[in-house]
Amino acid sequence: MHPPLPEGLLEIVEGENMERYDRVVVVGAGLAGVSAADALRDQGHSGTITLIGAEDRLPYDRPPLSKAALLDDPRPPEEQLRPEPFYTDREVTLRLGVPATRLLPSEGAVELADGAIIAADAVLLCTGGTPRALDVPGSALEGVCTLRTAEDAARIRGYLERGGPVVVVGGGFIGTEVAAAASARGCPTTVIEAAELPMLRALGADVAARLTEAHRGRGVTVRTGVGVRGFAGEGQVREVLLDDGSALPADLVVVGVGMAPETRLATGAGIAVHDGVHVDARGRTSNPSVWAAGDVAARAAADGTRRRVEHWQNARDQGAALARSVLGTGTAAVAAVPWFWSDQYDLNIQLAGHPDPGDARSWRGDPDALSFSVLHHRGGVLTGITAVNRGRDVRPAMELIRSGTVLDAALLADPAVTVKQLLKSAR
Repeated sequence: MHPPLPEGLLEIVEGENMERYDRVVVVGAGLAGVSAADALRDQGHSGTITLIGAEDRLPYDRPPLSKAALLDDPRPPEEQLRPEPFYTDREVTLRLGVPATRLLPSEGAVELADGAIIAADAVLLCTGGTPRALDVPGSALEGVCTLRTAEDAARIRGYLERGGPVVVVGGGFIGTEVAAAASARGCPTTVIEAAELPMLRALGADVAARLTEAHRGRGVTVRTGVGVRGFAGEGQVREVLLDDGSALPADLVVVGVGMAPETRLATGAGIAVHDGVHVDARGRTSNPSVWAAGDVAARAAADGTRRRVEHWQNARDQGAALARSVLGTGTAAVAAVPWFWSDQYDLNIQLAGHPDPGDARSWRGDPDALSFSVLHHRGGVLTGITAVNRGRDVRPAMELIRSGTVLDAALLADPAVTVKQLLKSAR
């Protein structure tokens, strides 16, 4: 289960009256797509809603796939986003197990893999992304896996139940969560990370170092500063070949080296794409009848660049806001304060805001006991928080990040002053 979502994250700005779209087709049955369909009805859409999903199962939550779904737990490997009656009650037509293959905006339609043509006045692209693969010899061997779907999680879980050696390639959050699950199930586990430390980019060196030691303390071997040159085996993977000339035994390899936005439908329809589908502040693409939200959407930032946010909260909030934008009841504003979490062993890690590597940092709690938070700030303004087993600090920190209040430097520097007290001082 994910921790409670901090409240008050989304800023909705009222918009002007816009076109009426009687037939809305949502492509992508993940969190963004389901949130969009739900919000369309909540906002009074009386026309048809069709939700298209490539997987032949009810839409489900993805974060548990790298956490609870891999552990020795009798629950199903996925958690449904909504029960089946929800779609009937909301009059949402599900087209599952048949992916969309073409957008036909000029014809007002979407084509499916079985040849069906679905009429659409507006198309909402919520296609997410696909795991990046390693282009090295042996990548097609059995046992070399990526993790994105419930089917992927079930396959990985099956290997973990056998207890053989596991190698995780990539020390981001997906990789370290898989490593934690594999180790907890008693599998000899190794993490391969090309950088100096796993989770380095997201957490910074000092926090990443502490969490890396937490993995090592639980029996995980962590190899850093080394890459993979291939996989070896006869049909089934048996070794991971590293570029330093060494080899690691492996019955299972999980590759977690990032995600590529799923933009093929947009590209095929001539919609502007570069590391995501380009959208404006309302979530609209370069084609006025096509919109995008979630992991696939690349939105213009204040500095003129475009940014995709691959977070659960962003997908949920942006999908719902996109529906309001399509109906003219608001704009698809980006969540005011990005928020993300990871569960590894008994560690809950939460991050919020847009911290910069050059920001000053102030610590709270007990880092040695792995119960602490780090406040990132610039010129007295809180820009982000990293919390490990200190979830109570996250919500007040997010309020401070959102408000942009300049805090007293002495209070920020004093570890005895709690984040809640900082918030009170700012009011």
